[in-house]
Amino acid sequence: MTNTLVDKDILINFLRGKRKAKDFLSMLLDDSNISCSAIAVAEIAAGMRAAEEERTKALQDQIEVLAVTRDVAEKAGSYQRSIRGHSLELDDCLVAATAFVYRAILATGNGKHYPTKDIKVTVVDTD
Repeated sequence: MTNTLVDKDILINFLRGKRKAKDFLSMLLDDSNISCSAIAVAEIAAGMRAAEEERTKALQDQIEVLAVTRDVAEKAGSYQRSIRGHSLELDDCLVAATAFVYRAILATGNGKHYPTKDIKVTVVDTD
């Protein structure tokens, strides 16, 4: 069974009722351990609409939330320091580092946010 770290954009699309996001997460349930970064939880909470609160909590109860450990933080710093020619936000570096440390495939709607070479990134259109 594979480990898949789902990025916030896919989770947000699911919460907003987008069919492609629902289908993707349903497909993952069959053959993957689904998780998200603690960073994604914070980002979703920051932009959550009042009407989405109950559904958001229900979703978060069903997937594992991976912590930002010291190893994750150090790897994120390494990503931000070493990747030249790209404007990488610290939150994206933390998500990528979470995938690296926890040995997960990173599923995202925007591969440009993750130009790292040492993790597998799967770009998924869930809009």
